[in-house]
Amino acid sequence: MKILIIQQRYGIGDMVIFLPYIHAISKKFGTPISLLCKESSKAADILAEDKHINEIITLDKKKDGLKGFFKLTKELKEKKFDKVFIFNSSLRYNLITKFSGIKSIHQYPLFRSKDNIVNSAKIFTEGEIGETVSTTPKLETTSTSNLEKGLKHICLGISASGPTKRWDIQNYIKLSQELTKKRKCKFYLAGGVNDIELINKFKSSKVGINCESFEKLSIKQTMPIIKNCNLAISNDTGFAHIASALGVKTLTLFMDSPVMAYGKYSEKMSVVEPMGENNSTTHDTFGKDKISFDEVLSKANKMLD
Repeated sequence: MKILIIQQRYGIGDMVIFLPYIHAISKKFGTPISLLCKESSKAADILAEDKHINEIITLDKKKDGLKGFFKLTKELKEKKFDKVFIFNSSLRYNLITKFSGIKSIHQYPLFRSKDNIVNSAKIFTEGEIGETVSTTPKLETTSTSNLEKGLKHICLGISASGPTKRWDIQNYIKLSQELTKKRKCKFYLAGGVNDIELINKFKSSKVGINCESFEKLSIKQTMPIIKNCNLAISNDTGFAHIASALGVKTLTLFMDSPVMAYGKYSEKMSVVEPMGENNSTTHDTFGKDKISFDEVLSKANKMLD
């Protein structure tokens, strides 16, 4: 049986969140699946060693619009899928899969405007396969990284999709200085080429001698390093979700994104919200200056002990 799963959200965190449901469908039918997703989800990197994934079909700009409709329909038709699971309410994908000849189509209710990403995926998948599915994702990597013994290795997710979701780099520097007062630490700066200014500020600080940065590494190359860290402290960014899915204790700072959707799905993730918020942080909270430094430090120390 050839199975297609469509997960069209843009983010790395989104892709990680959907992993339990992708895996559950693969296990239920006893076959690796094909995954249709956006390139920005970095699925090719983070799922490179995932035995539940047979192939990744990339959704790019050439598959947008009317021409893209027929292009994607033709591509899927050639692959002769038997079954598709569509993790969205789009009429477009419903029609594309019908016109591509897939007989068994399973999809969210059409035209749903808003949803909780975790709840919707869980309810949909459990209804389709008749089994309970844990919301905690697990990323697979067989690559190894030999980190120096005798140190606490800490991944810092200093990157973010926008300035309102980014804790100030000076806070990360101060936090690292405080953590090193109790233990010997090495820090890994999880960011890309767009974060080079932040990376350089950290490297030029007093704790900069004890750090490495990821700006020249692919996400696939960072995964073995992250997996062997003792703790990840991160803005709500893809690296936080990757770390928790690799089994690393992760402290995620929610300043301007929905904590109930992105911060409560994994047993490995703890959260810090702006002062005055209680499981209520969402888009347009604009709370980066209301994150309590003392709370972050206290939770980080407890998670490292």
